[in-house]
Amino acid sequence: MADAADPAADQNPKDAGSRVPEPWAGADGEFAEEEYEYEDEEELDEPAAAALQREKVQSVFRRLSTDPVGIRVHDVIIRGNAKTRDELIEAEVADLLRSATTVQDLLSAAADASARLRGLDVFEAVNITLDSGPPELPGTTNVVIEVVEPAIPLSGNAGVYSKPEAKAWSVEGAVKWKNLAGYADIWDASVAYGFDQTTEVGVGVSLPRFKSIPTPLMARASLLSQDWMKFSSYKERILGLSLGLLSTRHHDLSYNLTWRTLTDPSRLASTSIRRQLGHNLLSALKYTYKIDERDSHIRPTKGYAFLSSSQVGGLWDNKGLKFFRQEFDVRAAVPFGFWNVALNVGLGAGVVLPLARGFMNSSTPVTDRFNLGGHNSPVCSLGGISSLLGFRTRGVGPTEPRRLVPGESEDGSPAVPGRDYLGGDLAVSAFADLSFDLPLKVLRDAGIHGHAFLTAGNLAKLSEGQYKNFSLDEFRRSFRSTAGIGIILPTKLFRVEVNYCYILKQSQHDSGKTGIQFSFSSP
Repeated sequence: MADAADPAADQNPKDAGSRVPEPWAGADGEFAEEEYEYEDEEELDEPAAAALQREKVQSVFRRLSTDPVGIRVHDVIIRGNAKTRDELIEAEVADLLRSATTVQDLLSAAADASARLRGLDVFEAVNITLDSGPPELPGTTNVVIEVVEPAIPLSGNAGVYSKPEAKAWSVEGAVKWKNLAGYADIWDASVAYGFDQTTEVGVGVSLPRFKSIPTPLMARASLLSQDWMKFSSYKERILGLSLGLLSTRHHDLSYNLTWRTLTDPSRLASTSIRRQLGHNLLSALKYTYKIDERDSHIRPTKGYAFLSSSQVGGLWDNKGLKFFRQEFDVRAAVPFGFWNVALNVGLGAGVVLPLARGFMNSSTPVTDRFNLGGHNSPVCSLGGISSLLGFRTRGVGPTEPRRLVPGESEDGSPAVPGRDYLGGDLAVSAFADLSFDLPLKVLRDAGIHGHAFLTAGNLAKLSEGQYKNFSLDEFRRSFRSTAGIGIILPTKLFRVEVNYCYILKQSQHDSGKTGIQFSFSSP
């Protein structure tokens, strides 16, 4: 029986074992006899018989490496799946295996099939072997798929995480139950509690395929509470249902139904924020196209990536919150060929427009606008507008003064409590990041490296008639920018950065600061 699960077997067939299965013979069942004639092996001593067997095997492998060898899959046999349904495994890989017409194609298909089954994330091990077909059907093979299911399908994790930009901590935990119904279904529940009063609870299920539906399905319900009082004078509470309608390697289509509540306990919110307080039901359809050919998400040194995200919100008209949101993100990594130096560059752009009657004079939802700032690395994330290092979360863009309240001051005038950051309807961001190895070997072995970076970005408001005041030249001149250097400590789960950020340009009401900044980013 020859192992076909390892792709290396196609490149170096000698590693596959010494036994050559009969389906590798020619259509007449006389594969080796045409070129070689041997004496009866029973008359040879043990060393000679072993040498003869090796020569036979090598002759088969020589033919496999030079000429296609025809073969036909007679049957696909599945073993070890005590819980997983046969039809699921067959739907994932049977057509792929049966489409092979040569031994070389079948070995490649078996490797791809093994990767598909492992990608279901419900098997501890997958092994695919090729066995001889029925004696009366020469030139055929049986493909045997052996899977190992986990003894305990339940798994979980928990941890305490920091948010440097908010100077806060959160406790997070998640539990997964795999293959409950035998369709490779994964049920999960998660909870996160932030000491900055951010809480999230969610439950969901995902299936790689169901019955005759060829694409993965996903459903998730969640409850999220966020406190944006410090930045924009409102608290947000979201009860949502998300349905994954299409999910492939490059395409993703989802539908989201959200009951959203915005409140202002302080009663100090600006006029623009007060207009959007209250309840609303938002339904949205979102399509994402994504290509990511970079060699790493933590430290890319070559490759490129592209993402396009389109969203139509307010499919059910409620409070006039209909809008269209479009984002683009382009990344590229170029190696220099020495000291592991690589240049990463990225450009992101996005626009959100209201779709109500007289749309350019209408408002867009403040929660769906773009925001710049934050401490996340722009290199890791691929999702549209990147962060702007050196600036506080939501610390860039249009602002509006909060409500004036009576207060005691030296001149007796009302105290001004601050300004609300409103976000932008048009956003552009860009970055350049030059990474390099550090001179100490102990640091290089640990993956610790340095980088120098430049980030820039800008926001503008177009809704509520503000498009009349928009000037492309003024938008270009008012770009905020930051330069800096830092040390990066990559781990398997996230990327830690210690950066010195120098603000090159900021506007009057922006919240940026030159100095040391810590960043924790997930790929």
